[in-house]
Amino acid sequence: MPWLTPDEHQQQVEEARDLVLRRLDRSAAPRAVLSQILARKGTEPRVAEEVLDRLEAAGVVDDAAYAATLARTRFAEKGAARRAIAQELRRKGVGEQDLAAALEQIDADDERAAALSLAVRRLALTRALAPEVRRRRVLAHLARKGYPVEVCAHALERALAQEADDATA
Repeated sequence: MPWLTPDEHQQQVEEARDLVLRRLDRSAAPRAVLSQILARKGTEPRVAEEVLDRLEAAGVVDDAAYAATLARTRFAEKGAARRAIAQELRRKGVGEQDLAAALEQIDADDERAAALSLAVRRLALTRALAPEVRRRRVLAHLARKGYPVEVCAHALERALAQEADDATA
């Protein structure tokens, strides 16, 4: 690694900072993703580290806030289970401490209620199909969202019971 003059170093820092800020302008990202972007662009590791440290100290890069926001939105908008959210956060390089704190927002009751809501919606979309096909599709849908087997089965049974109650009313 060649030695850089102070001016060259400062220029690389500014280029790296601009690159990161342009990426963050589109959407939030964890530090690991930003580090990968800088590495792909050929930024020297010590320059990348310096830039990310500065942005983290300024609160621009905040893995905890990123993880909390992602967990809330994936759960509320897509009905993703804690397990699926945890996998996504790990893939994006979020640390276990930030990941655990983000998942604390979603408790088991929230997860069961969301699974039931998804099961009810999926059953409504499959009314014309055979009962065994409907069951299989609901269970598969919930499993893809990351729900544990027990939660999937319980949500399906409650959704079927609710559908039967609605049909007799």
